[in-house]
Amino acid sequence: MALSMSDVDRFEAARPRLEAIAYRLLGSAGEAEDAVQETFLRWQATDVGRIEVPEAWLTKVLTNFCLNQLTSARARRETYVGRWLPEPLLAGDPMLGPADTVEQRESVSYAVLVLLERLSPNERAVYVLREAFDYPHREIAGILDLTEAASQQIYHRAKKHVVDGRARTEIDEATARRIVEEFLAAATSGRTEPLVRLLTQDAVSVGDGGGKVPARAKGFEGALAVAKFLRGLFKPSEAKRALVGGAAEIHATTANGGPAIVAVVDGRVVGITCLEVTAEGIAAVRSQVNPDKLVRATAQWAATDQGDSPLHTL
Repeated sequence: MALSMSDVDRFEAARPRLEAIAYRLLGSAGEAEDAVQETFLRWQATDVGRIEVPEAWLTKVLTNFCLNQLTSARARRETYVGRWLPEPLLAGDPMLGPADTVEQRESVSYAVLVLLERLSPNERAVYVLREAFDYPHREIAGILDLTEAASQQIYHRAKKHVVDGRARTEIDEATARRIVEEFLAAATSGRTEPLVRLLTQDAVSVGDGGGKVPARAKGFEGALAVAKFLRGLFKPSEAKRALVGGAAEIHATTANGGPAIVAVVDGRVVGITCLEVTAEGIAAVRSQVNPDKLVRATAQWAATDQGDSPLHTL
């Protein structure tokens, strides 16, 4: 069914919100874009004039498509090579969505996206719609075909899982940069002691190479083990340069609202390391090096003014 220009405009006005919802639900920018495109195709095939509340209809179609994707994704990730981590988004990416409240910023933090992988699809959907977009439980119940009471119960259960798994720490951009600079100074010092002092005792380090870039399937645990690994990781070598296609420039940045390190070779992002910071220190170092999950970051990097010189070169 042909859409009028006003119908297309209405969908395009909703697109940023739909993409932000889909990204939080799926943890993948590429899959989020696909979900929004599928929603548009269904919008195109529907008698739009008979839809009473288009925004609610679009959210329901998108969310249920994402729920189906999450169910099949669990099966796909069982055969994924190595550790699966979400796709990080650099500062300024519109898919990060609203960031006006602590809850909205928290919902898209890299640490929370990792924790959301532990939730059931319904728990994840209720948590995202309520926490990040402030949907009332009555509307969530309609979107997911639940009772309002069930939506409330699922939300409280999901939030408990997230809160239990992470201590909330709000960090502004200046603090994030300082943390990254201190971390890089320690990681490139050639000694483990400076790193150990920055890490929590139970710190972990994990990476996602997707079978395309070397990354250990099992992460490192404990401050000393993580420090030793990072000391080697940030040591320049010809082997590393051959692997990524040249000398990698290391920059301090933010990804998903938190402190991050981005490695760039000739304008191409080849790695993003997200630091999870708590009051006790850096609790997790998560590195995304799967090139399939860095395409959008590369485009965002190219679109942003990178006036600062790199902090380090590998």
